[in-house]
Amino acid sequence: MALANISKQPVKDDRESRIHLSAMVIKLFDHWKLSVSDASDLLGLASVGRTTISRYRKGEPLATNRDLQERVGHLLAIHQSLRILFPRNREMVYGWPTAPNKAFGGISPIQYMKEQGFIGVAEVRRYLDFQRGQ
Repeated sequence: MALANISKQPVKDDRESRIHLSAMVIKLFDHWKLSVSDASDLLGLASVGRTTISRYRKGEPLATNRDLQERVGHLLAIHQSLRILFPRNREMVYGWPTAPNKAFGGISPIQYMKEQGFIGVAEVRRYLDFQRGQ
C-alpha cells in the first residue's frame, strides 16, 4: 500500500489513528531501506527498538508516547517535503535521506538524525521546509 493511500484513509478513533501512523512510518522506513537498528534510532527506541519495530510491522498501534509521536510526525513531514520537492523522481524521494549531503556535514540525513536525536530529526524537517519555501 502506498504511503499516500494510507494517509487518505478515514480515521475512526485514536487507536486506529495510531495504527495508521505505525503502518505509515514502517512503510516509510521500508522505502528508505533502513535497518531495524536505524529505524529504532530514528524513533528514539534504541533499547527496545527491535521488538517494537516488529510489533509495528505486525499492525500494532504507535505508542502514546509524545516524543515518539512527534518524531513520527517529523519523519512523515520529511517524506511529504521530499515528494513536493521531487514530484517526478521517486529515486530522489526515497534515496535522499540515505545519500551524503553537504548541508549535514557530508553525512546522510539519516546519519545526522541518528547522531543528533530528536533535534536532528526536527532540523532535517526544517531544512526541507526551507527548501520548499515554507
